[in-house]
Amino acid sequence: MDYSVTLSQAFNIKEEYARNIIALLDDGNTIPFIARYRKEMHGSMDDQLIREFSDKLDYLRGLDKRREEIRELIKGQDKLTDEIGAALDKAQTLSELLEILKQEKGFDPMKHAESFVDAEKEVPTAQDAINGAMDIIAEQLSDSAEIRKRLRTIFRSSGTLRSVAADADKDSVYTNYYDYSESVKKIAGHRILAVNRGEKEGFLKVGIALDPDQPLGLIYRALDRGTNPLCSDILRAAGEDAYTRLIFPSIEREIRSELTDTAAENAMKVFAVNLKQLLMQPPVKGQTVLGLDPGYRTGCKVAVVDKTGKVLDTAVIYPTHSEQKVAQSKRKLLELIKKHHVDIISIGNGTASKETEMFAADAIKEADHTVYYMVVSEAGASVYSASKLAATELPELDLTLRSAVSIARRLQDPLAELVKIEPKAIGVGQYQHDMPQKRLGETLDGVVEDCVNSVGADLNTASPALLLRVSGLNATVCKNIVAYREENGAFGSRAELKKVPKLGPKAFEQCAGFLRVPESRNPLDNTGVHPESYATAKELLKLVDYSDKEIKAAKLADLPARAKQHGTKKLAEQLGVGLPTLDDIIKELAKPGRDPRDEMPQPMLRSDVLDINDLKEGMELTGTVRNVIDFGAFIDIGVHQDGLVHISQICDRYIKHPSEVLKVGDIVKVRILSVDVKKNRISLTMRSK
Repeated sequence: MDYSVTLSQAFNIKEEYARNIIALLDDGNTIPFIARYRKEMHGSMDDQLIREFSDKLDYLRGLDKRREEIRELIKGQDKLTDEIGAALDKAQTLSELLEILKQEKGFDPMKHAESFVDAEKEVPTAQDAINGAMDIIAEQLSDSAEIRKRLRTIFRSSGTLRSVAADADKDSVYTNYYDYSESVKKIAGHRILAVNRGEKEGFLKVGIALDPDQPLGLIYRALDRGTNPLCSDILRAAGEDAYTRLIFPSIEREIRSELTDTAAENAMKVFAVNLKQLLMQPPVKGQTVLGLDPGYRTGCKVAVVDKTGKVLDTAVIYPTHSEQKVAQSKRKLLELIKKHHVDIISIGNGTASKETEMFAADAIKEADHTVYYMVVSEAGASVYSASKLAATELPELDLTLRSAVSIARRLQDPLAELVKIEPKAIGVGQYQHDMPQKRLGETLDGVVEDCVNSVGADLNTASPALLLRVSGLNATVCKNIVAYREENGAFGSRAELKKVPKLGPKAFEQCAGFLRVPESRNPLDNTGVHPESYATAKELLKLVDYSDKEIKAAKLADLPARAKQHGTKKLAEQLGVGLPTLDDIIKELAKPGRDPRDEMPQPMLRSDVLDINDLKEGMELTGTVRNVIDFGAFIDIGVHQDGLVHISQICDRYIKHPSEVLKVGDIVKVRILSVDVKKNRISLTMRSK
């Protein structure tokens, strides 16, 4: 197989680009490096598309490897014919092997069967011999890749997924699926995952319904070629048996597995998009934050961190206990706010979050300066607090207090804090526990890697967990970077990285552009300009008439305008680089130390709290998008329970998926449609009245 041809067609790109990407991957280049610093070689494809390209390449290579293994196996049995060889070459999946059923003219099956009658071999009559032959034909039909391939097409186009209650008297969250059917070709992924889970939990019986006339007609036509009428009835009976006993159950499993795989892949894409948007939330910079990890019996854990995330103070308060305890808790909270001049309170959204939020909103009214609060996702905080990494970072703190530190820090820099947690534990998707866990892990790890390299990491402050996500670095090298930092002090330049043990030329090439060194004398070390392009960057500044004084002062905000005036195409030719690379260099020099997250909607801070009982139909509120799923989005409107905007209520026009309009972190205007206090459900709309 010519992978570059196949992949160029699959991704609608030039064959040249496909060949280049394959060569870059095979040469050990990371996806973030290829996406960011080799744009001319692939037409500026983004990291996600290159990741999908890489996955497809791996699949095709695995397919070819298995194809040759099967060929050698058949060859070893002396059964490799030209037809089988051709079928193997043509196969697009591993299941497409072809068996050929031959029929001879003038053949009398019953007369021939008499020669097989043998009581000792449990074949007492000719009919028994015929039955045995029919079983063999049924097996051969079932093994025919060509027939199965055509039947799969029928199942996909005409099949219906059907679910019924295992016990109609039992109530469950799956009642909508107790008598449900939908076309296989139309059913949405989240409904497939829902019925699968209902079946797994014993509430549903699920299968595929299909009118048998069409598939049986196909089998009859394949068997009965009109050359021998004596064989027709036997072959038709064998065909019916093959379909009912062997083919239908097998293809039903295949189609359901195919539906599940597609639904899971789409769900993982939704999860990946949500995770990326969560990780790329703007950091709340330059603020002292007090983190609250809510709890009932064991109290609410408190941690104050300074503007750099350093722990200043910790405590435990009891805002949900007796009046006396609540009063003591308020005094303690106000004392910490005053002592450390706390700017913002970050509250975890878990157990007792609502009560803690109400307590904090009431307390800050008495603070000696203005204090805001924000409820943040505490997903994974407990996992982090019990990890080896947390024990290394915060050895002096009890693990219950570490989670409060994490909650505070994830407001200051969501990306830097959340990379410490396994992506699957962050929880911004749907049915993530039903996904193939290995594939889910790979998908989400790719998202984290892309986000970290998009933002860049400060070489002198990045944690080992953050460094590990940087292009080209492994655990050993990250450990050596931290050890070098501790022994020699802060890095003075990117070039100094070359002194780190086991960080060779290839690793330096892959990682250098994604690491920032604000302390360096060379301002380029604090940009996304790769060291290989430093000479180009300096030449560019001369060509557009910047003085040495302006360059030294890094006053280059008007660089895009100067470059445009000079002509970017002409500049690219003069510098011997491609336009995409030149554009990136210009952007980086114009805004050194640029953080792409600053362009995102800023988080919404609150100073007061709502109760679900305060909500009335028609009330208009501002909220933050917390999660985007196939059938809608969940919005934080300042009530403990997020409200749901169904996909039909997101906008006035038709959309296929909520992600066309909304993303995690968006600040949106919503209107209350209905409130069910008993079930704790809030329905919202974003449509015009």
